[in-house]
Amino acid sequence: MSRPSLTTLATAATITMTGAAVTAVATAAAATAAAVLVFRSLRTRRSWSQRANQDSLRPVVVVTGGSRGLGLAIATRFAQDPVRLVLAARNLEELQQAQAHLVTQLTHLSPTDFHLVAADLAKPEECERLVAETIARFGRIDVLVNNAAIIHVGPVESQTLEIFEQTMRVNFFAALYVTWAALPHMRRQPALAGHPFGGRRASIVNIASVGGKIVVPHMLPYAAAKFALVGFSEGLHAELRHKGIRVTTVCPGLMRTGGEAHANFLGNVDAERRWFNFAARTPGVAVTMRHAANRIYHAAAAGRAEITISPQAWLAARFGALCPEFLQYANALTNHHILPKDPQL
Repeated sequence: MSRPSLTTLATAATITMTGAAVTAVATAAAATAAAVLVFRSLRTRRSWSQRANQDSLRPVVVVTGGSRGLGLAIATRFAQDPVRLVLAARNLEELQQAQAHLVTQLTHLSPTDFHLVAADLAKPEECERLVAETIARFGRIDVLVNNAAIIHVGPVESQTLEIFEQTMRVNFFAALYVTWAALPHMRRQPALAGHPFGGRRASIVNIASVGGKIVVPHMLPYAAAKFALVGFSEGLHAELRHKGIRVTTVCPGLMRTGGEAHANFLGNVDAERRWFNFAARTPGVAVTMRHAANRIYHAAAAGRAEITISPQAWLAARFGALCPEFLQYANALTNHHILPKDPQL
């Protein structure tokens, strides 16, 4: 084989250096543009915050499941700006504790900035009441965060139809019911003047899960409900985006929310609790609530269609979309060789 000529080598070197130069210029330009956008965003947010404090033009943020865990973390992050908060959960005492925590932590908040709604959102009439009380108190809904959820962990043999139905009611239908009740008001209301979320009429944030993209064994009712929520969110975004309402689908991976303390375990209860708690509490495997809440806030502010929280969840969702059959085979191996068996089998 003949050796390349000096001219060929020089040409190749020139092309390489030119490509590197173009890449460097493009990278610098992108970095500069990003810095400008961040600066403008911060300046707009600061200006809006000052106006909001003066004339009470503060967005109304509704968070379901807002008394503890991720819901409370999300409320805390949104409340770093001047807002009015509506927190919904089943337990009024826990809602009052959440309010006291926020008022103590964020000194610009007062009890008059809150409306607490104790409701069972598995019931459509309770979802309608939540929206009606919010409109009666504050007149609008700028951000709706559908976060309420329950989880049952155990093999399919231990699950029941009642568990599937209950999980669907809380994890999917509650979000549907609240959204359906809120949409007529969102469509009619004007954009809040100077709102840092881009002058949109409203934002809907549905807290789904990476379990709505790929199925984890022993969490079948949860996955079924979250798959439904992901599909609903994606379709709703497509239909509402150009009507001034943004819908953001949030697919977190494992999070250290403390929610594992409220999970329901079936079958070999102790063994199921051990593997689930290990996954939910291990740093590096599960992200913190604060990190997740911050990502959710910025996604809503930017009007993102979808985010996946944690690198592991992002990779798993993409791998599952590219290799669905292989993923199902891997899940089957995990279920057969690693996860606990139902003691009655």
